[in-house]
Amino acid sequence: MKIIITMIVSALLASGASAHSKVSTTTPSNHAELADVPAQIGFDFAKNIRLTKVKVTHDNDPAVPVDLVGQTDFERIFTLPLPDMGDGTYHIEWRGLGMDGHAMQGDFTFEVN
Repeated sequence: MKIIITMIVSALLASGASAHSKVSTTTPSNHAELADVPAQIGFDFAKNIRLTKVKVTHDNDPAVPVDLVGQTDFERIFTLPLPDMGDGTYHIEWRGLGMDGHAMQGDFTFEVN
């Protein structure tokens, strides 16, 4: 009986995981080194999602939320304004919802010198 339950739970978890969308690319790319602070950041997901929160942390500065500019629809590509916090390491964290209602999250970093 335990084997059957384990197989059912594993199948349900596997099907739910495949419904999630992953970030295909970010702009700037993860671990990029830039000469200037970009005016915008971008996300290109494999499937449509709805972004619910994006925040930027810069070196030792506190996290700053990024204005989602009225992003309320499910989309695949997002471009958002980035606050200029000067040279240093930018850490971008995002949260969103997949079309199936599952919460997703991720992050990327880049450095400005």
